[in-house]
Amino acid sequence: MTTEPELSGVDLARQALAAAREAARKTGASTRKPKRRTSTAVRRDGREPLGLGSAISRMMTERGMAVPAAGGNVLATFDAILTAAVPDLADRVQAVGFDAGTGRLDVIPDAPACGTKLRWSAPQLIAAANELVPGANVRALHVLAPAPLRTSPATAVTDPAPQPSAPAMPVERRTPSEGYRRAIEAHRQATRPTRADPHITAAVERQTAAMRELSRRTFPEPPTVPADAPAPIEQARTQRRRQAAATEAAALRRARAERAGASGREASAARKSA
Repeated sequence: MTTEPELSGVDLARQALAAAREAARKTGASTRKPKRRTSTAVRRDGREPLGLGSAISRMMTERGMAVPAAGGNVLATFDAILTAAVPDLADRVQAVGFDAGTGRLDVIPDAPACGTKLRWSAPQLIAAANELVPGANVRALHVLAPAPLRTSPATAVTDPAPQPSAPAMPVERRTPSEGYRRAIEAHRQATRPTRADPHITAAVERQTAAMRELSRRTFPEPPTVPADAPAPIEQARTQRRRQAAATEAAALRRARAERAGASGREASAARKSA
């Protein structure tokens, strides 16, 4: 008894492929590979819709114009960038320079408060600039010292031409009469009547006098000293000397009296003892 050799996976795949081809041949199905479709480029004749960017690029290519730098686009569209980022500061900030290498945008506000708010809103302004100007790559905002904004000639509002006005009629000036001039002179020389109430004025004067009298009584003025009189300190010294002399004289008299009394008592005691 012979055993059939065991088929490998590759052999089984080959048998399945052969069976599928035989079945397809019997059913009449084609085994050819489908051809790839090839599309032909259609040249536009100007009537097909075209995007705005493509139209601008084609126009610049046909006319030999160069694409402006990103810095020029940032400065040209700064008003739109500022309006989109910080609408409150519209027409109050002017862009004066942009360094494409470092990505620094230099701006000038018209007031210190405007510059402070501009520094706080720097991230929104940078994001709006990079969004509205592709490829600008704005990375920093440099706020310069406040200064009045300069209006460019393109945006300056021209003053309307002066309209011819009708010729003014000549005004005839008449010389004022003598009576009128005397009345004006008398009016100028007349004193203006006071608007203060006389009763109030009198009350204020009485109150002022009472306050002065009270101050004089509370703080009396020192007596006047003659020019040839000694100074107050010399007077005090002289008075102290006199008091000291009087005290010394009284003490001497008392001591003498006591000595005299003691001598009398001793004499009387001696007489009694004898």
